[in-house]
Amino acid sequence: MKVTDSSLEAAIGSIGVPGLAVGHRLISPGDEHALMPEEAPALAASVLKVRRASGAARIVARQLLAPLGFAQCAVPKAASGAPIWPAGVVGSLSHDPRVAVAAVGMRRDFVALGVDVEPAEPLPSDLLDIVATPLERSRLVDDPYDGRLLFAVKEAVYKAVHPLDQMFLEHHDVQVDLAERRAVVRNGRVLALRFCFSTHLIALAFIAQPS
Repeated sequence: MKVTDSSLEAAIGSIGVPGLAVGHRLISPGDEHALMPEEAPALAASVLKVRRASGAARIVARQLLAPLGFAQCAVPKAASGAPIWPAGVVGSLSHDPRVAVAAVGMRRDFVALGVDVEPAEPLPSDLLDIVATPLERSRLVDDPYDGRLLFAVKEAVYKAVHPLDQMFLEHHDVQVDLAERRAVVRNGRVLALRFCFSTHLIALAFIAQPS
Protein backbone atom coordinates (compact mmCIF):
# COMPACT_ATOMS: atom_id res chain seq x y z
CA MET A 1 0.00 0.00 0.00
CA LYS A 2 1.31 3.43 -0.94
CA VAL A 3 1.97 5.45 2.21
CA THR A 4 3.66 8.56 0.78
CA ASP A 5 2.87 11.10 -1.93
CA SER A 6 5.89 11.56 -4.22
CA SER A 7 5.02 15.13 -5.20
CA LEU A 8 4.45 16.14 -1.59
CA GLU A 9 7.71 14.44 -0.59
CA ALA A 10 9.56 16.51 -3.20
CA ALA A 11 7.87 19.70 -2.00
CA ILE A 12 8.85 18.97 1.61
CA GLY A 13 12.41 18.47 0.47
CA SER A 14 12.43 22.01 -0.88
CA ILE A 15 11.82 23.54 2.57
CA GLY A 16 15.36 22.76 3.65
CA VAL A 17 15.82 24.15 7.17
CA PRO A 18 19.10 22.83 8.62
CA GLY A 19 18.44 20.82 11.77
CA LEU A 20 14.71 20.38 11.09
CA ALA A 21 13.30 17.08 9.85
CA VAL A 22 9.86 17.01 8.26
CA GLY A 23 7.97 13.97 6.98
CA HIS A 24 4.51 12.83 5.92
CA ARG A 25 2.35 9.76 5.55
CA LEU A 26 -0.90 9.04 3.74
CA ILE A 27 -3.32 8.05 6.48
CA SER A 28 -4.09 4.36 6.01
CA PRO A 29 -6.40 1.74 7.54
CA GLY A 30 -4.63 0.18 10.51
CA ASP A 31 -2.61 3.27 11.42
CA GLU A 32 -4.66 3.50 14.60
CA HIS A 33 -2.86 0.36 15.79
CA ALA A 34 0.44 2.24 15.73
CA LEU A 35 -0.55 4.08 18.91
CA MET A 36 1.70 2.85 21.71
CA PRO A 37 0.40 2.01 25.22
CA GLU A 38 1.61 5.41 26.47
CA GLU A 39 -0.30 7.17 23.67
CA ALA A 40 -3.57 5.25 23.32
CA PRO A 41 -5.39 6.21 26.57
CA ALA A 42 -5.57 9.93 25.71
CA LEU A 43 -7.24 9.02 22.40
CA ALA A 44 -9.43 6.15 23.58
CA ALA A 45 -12.61 8.23 23.45
CA SER A 46 -11.85 9.65 20.00
CA VAL A 47 -13.57 8.43 16.86
CA LEU A 48 -11.70 6.00 14.61
CA LYS A 49 -10.62 8.58 12.04
CA VAL A 50 -8.95 10.67 14.77
CA ARG A 51 -7.17 7.66 16.28
CA ARG A 52 -6.07 6.60 12.79
CA ALA A 53 -4.72 10.06 11.91
CA SER A 54 -3.00 10.34 15.29
CA GLY A 55 -1.39 6.96 14.76
CA ALA A 56 -0.21 7.97 11.30
CA ALA A 57 1.33 11.19 12.62
CA ARG A 58 3.20 9.24 15.29
CA ILE A 59 4.50 6.76 12.72
CA VAL A 60 6.06 9.73 10.94
CA ALA A 61 7.34 11.20 14.20
CA ARG A 62 9.06 7.95 15.14
CA GLN A 63 10.69 7.77 11.73
CA LEU A 64 12.10 11.27 12.26
CA LEU A 65 13.11 10.67 15.88
CA ALA A 66 15.03 7.45 15.25
CA PRO A 67 18.08 9.12 13.62
CA LEU A 68 18.22 11.50 16.60
CA GLY A 69 18.68 8.58 18.98
CA PHE A 70 15.04 8.08 20.02
CA ALA A 71 14.12 4.79 18.38
CA GLN A 72 10.53 3.64 18.90
CA CYS A 73 9.86 6.55 21.22
CA ALA A 74 6.32 7.24 22.45
CA VAL A 75 4.82 10.68 21.80
CA PRO A 76 1.93 10.93 24.29
CA LYS A 77 -0.74 13.59 24.17
CA ALA A 78 -0.82 16.18 26.95
CA ALA A 79 -4.04 17.43 28.54
CA SER A 80 -3.72 20.54 26.35
CA GLY A 81 -3.73 18.32 23.26
CA ALA A 82 -0.09 19.05 22.42
CA PRO A 83 2.30 16.14 21.87
CA ILE A 84 4.85 15.39 24.61
CA TRP A 85 8.31 15.04 23.07
CA PRO A 86 11.39 13.37 24.51
CA ALA A 87 13.69 15.56 26.59
CA GLY A 88 15.82 17.72 24.34
CA VAL A 89 13.43 17.55 21.37
CA VAL A 90 11.00 20.10 19.96
CA GLY A 91 8.38 18.97 17.51
CA SER A 92 4.89 19.27 16.12
CA LEU A 93 2.24 17.05 14.53
CA SER A 94 -0.61 17.82 12.14
CA HIS A 95 -3.06 16.05 9.88
CA ASP A 96 -5.95 16.68 7.57
CA PRO A 97 -8.36 13.93 6.43
CA ARG A 98 -5.77 12.43 4.06
CA VAL A 99 -2.23 13.27 5.19
CA ALA A 100 -0.36 13.26 8.50
CA VAL A 101 2.83 15.25 9.00
CA ALA A 102 5.45 15.64 11.71
CA ALA A 103 8.38 17.99 12.22
CA VAL A 104 11.15 17.59 14.80
CA GLY A 105 14.37 19.30 15.81
CA MET A 106 16.68 19.46 18.80
CA ARG A 107 16.09 22.00 21.54
CA ARG A 108 19.73 23.01 21.37
CA ASP A 109 18.91 24.37 17.89
CA PHE A 110 15.30 25.53 18.20
CA VAL A 111 13.26 27.25 20.90
CA ALA A 112 9.91 26.40 19.30
CA LEU A 113 8.45 24.59 16.31
CA GLY A 114 5.00 24.23 14.77
CA VAL A 115 3.72 22.54 11.62
CA ASP A 116 0.37 22.47 9.85
CA VAL A 117 -0.93 20.67 6.77
CA GLU A 118 -3.93 21.76 4.74
CA PRO A 119 -5.43 20.57 1.46
CA ALA A 120 -4.37 22.61 -1.58
CA GLU A 121 -7.77 24.26 -1.87
CA PRO A 122 -8.84 27.92 -1.70
CA LEU A 123 -9.97 29.12 1.70
CA PRO A 124 -13.73 29.78 1.70
CA SER A 125 -14.27 33.51 1.20
CA ASP A 126 -16.33 33.85 4.37
CA LEU A 127 -13.33 32.65 6.41
CA LEU A 128 -10.79 35.01 4.88
CA ASP A 129 -11.81 38.02 7.00
CA ILE A 130 -11.62 35.84 10.11
CA VAL A 131 -8.11 34.64 9.24
CA ALA A 132 -6.48 37.65 7.55
CA THR A 133 -5.79 41.04 9.10
CA PRO A 134 -6.42 44.13 6.93
CA LEU A 135 -2.68 44.44 6.24
CA GLU A 136 -2.50 40.79 5.21
CA ARG A 137 -5.52 41.25 2.95
CA SER A 138 -3.79 44.16 1.26
CA ARG A 139 -0.78 41.98 0.50
CA LEU A 140 -2.73 39.09 -1.00
CA VAL A 141 -2.25 38.61 -4.71
CA ASP A 142 -4.41 36.65 -7.11
CA ASP A 143 -3.08 33.27 -5.92
CA PRO A 144 -6.23 31.39 -4.82
CA TYR A 145 -4.26 29.48 -2.20
CA ASP A 146 -2.83 32.44 -0.27
CA GLY A 147 -5.76 32.52 2.12
CA ARG A 148 -5.36 28.83 2.89
CA LEU A 149 -1.63 29.34 3.34
CA LEU A 150 -2.24 32.16 5.82
CA PHE A 151 -4.52 29.84 7.77
CA ALA A 152 -1.88 27.06 7.79
CA VAL A 153 0.88 29.44 8.85
CA LYS A 154 -1.16 30.81 11.76
CA GLU A 155 -2.01 27.30 12.92
CA ALA A 156 1.71 26.46 12.85
CA VAL A 157 2.57 29.64 14.75
CA TYR A 158 0.02 28.80 17.46
CA LYS A 159 1.45 25.29 17.87
CA ALA A 160 4.94 26.73 18.15
CA VAL A 161 4.30 29.44 20.74
CA HIS A 162 1.55 27.96 22.90
CA PRO A 163 3.96 25.70 24.83
CA LEU A 164 6.06 28.79 25.59
CA ASP A 165 3.36 31.27 26.56
CA GLN A 166 0.23 29.20 27.32
CA MET A 167 -1.69 31.99 25.61
CA PHE A 168 -4.77 31.59 23.43
CA LEU A 169 -4.40 33.39 20.10
CA GLU A 170 -7.02 34.60 17.68
CA HIS A 171 -6.03 34.66 14.02
CA HIS A 172 -5.66 38.44 14.10
CA ASP A 173 -3.18 38.12 16.99
CA VAL A 174 -0.61 36.90 14.46
CA GLN A 175 0.65 39.19 11.68
CA VAL A 176 2.13 37.27 8.75
CA ASP A 177 4.36 38.48 5.95
CA LEU A 178 4.50 35.64 3.42
CA ALA A 179 7.03 37.45 1.23
CA GLU A 180 9.44 37.89 4.13
CA ARG A 181 8.59 34.45 5.56
CA ARG A 182 8.04 36.01 8.96
CA ALA A 183 5.29 36.12 11.58
CA VAL A 184 4.91 38.39 14.61
CA VAL A 185 2.68 37.47 17.56
CA ARG A 186 0.90 40.17 19.55
CA ASN A 187 3.25 39.59 22.52
CA GLY A 188 6.22 40.42 20.30
CA ARG A 189 7.51 36.95 19.49
CA VAL A 190 8.94 36.70 15.99
CA LEU A 191 8.92 33.41 14.09
CA ALA A 192 10.55 32.35 10.85
CA LEU A 193 8.30 30.65 8.29
CA ARG A 194 8.79 28.05 5.61
CA PHE A 195 6.09 26.53 3.42
CA CYS A 196 5.60 24.35 0.38
CA PHE A 197 2.84 23.59 -2.12
CA SER A 198 1.84 20.31 -3.73
CA THR A 199 -1.28 18.21 -3.31
CA HIS A 200 -1.29 19.86 0.14
CA LEU A 201 0.11 22.97 1.77
CA ILE A 202 2.60 22.48 4.59
CA ALA A 203 3.62 25.39 6.81
CA LEU A 204 6.46 25.49 9.33
CA ALA A 205 6.88 28.16 11.99
CA PHE A 206 9.92 28.16 14.25
CA ILE A 207 12.17 30.14 16.54
CA ALA A 208 15.86 29.28 16.32
CA GLN A 209 18.08 29.35 19.38
CA PRO A 210 20.19 32.52 19.60
CA SER A 211 23.54 31.97 17.93
